[in-house]
Amino acid sequence: MTDIKNLDTAANPAGGAATRAVSTGGKLNASAGRTRKRLSRPWASVASIIIAFLWTLPTLGLFISSFRPRDDIQSSGWWEFFLNPRVTGENYVDVLASGTTQLTMLESFVNSIAITIPATIVPLMVASMAAYAFAWIDFKGRNFLFIFIFALQIVPIQMALVPLLSTFSRGLTVFGVPITLELGASGGYAQVWFAHSMFALPLAIYLLHNFMSEIPGDIIEAARVDGASRGQIFFRVVLPLTMPAIASVAIFQFLWVWNDLLVALVFADGGAAPITKLLAEITGTRGNEWHLLTAGAFVSIIVPLIVFFALQRYFVRGLLAGSTKG
Repeated sequence: MTDIKNLDTAANPAGGAATRAVSTGGKLNASAGRTRKRLSRPWASVASIIIAFLWTLPTLGLFISSFRPRDDIQSSGWWEFFLNPRVTGENYVDVLASGTTQLTMLESFVNSIAITIPATIVPLMVASMAAYAFAWIDFKGRNFLFIFIFALQIVPIQMALVPLLSTFSRGLTVFGVPITLELGASGGYAQVWFAHSMFALPLAIYLLHNFMSEIPGDIIEAARVDGASRGQIFFRVVLPLTMPAIASVAIFQFLWVWNDLLVALVFADGGAAPITKLLAEITGTRGNEWHLLTAGAFVSIIVPLIVFFALQRYFVRGLLAGSTKG
């Protein structure tokens, strides 16, 4: 019987490929069913509720504090609101009306959007193409270069800030030969875009490479047989299949850039400062206005919440992509 199956497969390769595809699909469906069964068990539901409660509790306290008067925030804990409930909107009014001599809250909000969107799209474009090359293009030194890029994740960002700022302000020169031109010591978005893109590439390439490498090789080979070029394979085959992983990395990158303060303090000066930098400044030189951070935190999370809920469907698919491997 085994010999007969082998002869049938040799005589009809397409049928054999179809049989293997059906068999693989059955295994994946069975593995997905087992995963859903494990996640639906009572103990998993109880653990999820407990984790969600503990994770949400500090946010609840911050939300309640944002509506409490300044004296109550500075003299008692947020849980005492239930004993003496007093509500005010002055914190939000003060935050929305705050600003510096160069920047208002609305302008800093626009700056955050202008910084975050390019700093998310650019590294994703570069990382997706690099991940495709590492996963499906055989070239000399591929493994060594991938390990080198992966190792860049362990380099602390703080170690690269001063050399990067020097490169931006004076340009890069190697043995007296100018490699890059200066971008200017201050002002503008270019420095922040470059910095965030460079810091994001190692992890983004690593994550997208792991996802792309799991794509069945039969799909890539079938596209090549049909005469598709590498560019067509990437844009028409690999990219659509990788969209859940790209959405997941996009959410992480967007949140990281939006909430970043360190890079903003170093590279974003003057009128290009994001909202995180302005919120750090409105607390006062000695932190005497720290109660405004409770309201400022919820003003700054409006856009990240919109992005997360808009891409939540892809985010969950991207996180569970490797959980059904059979």
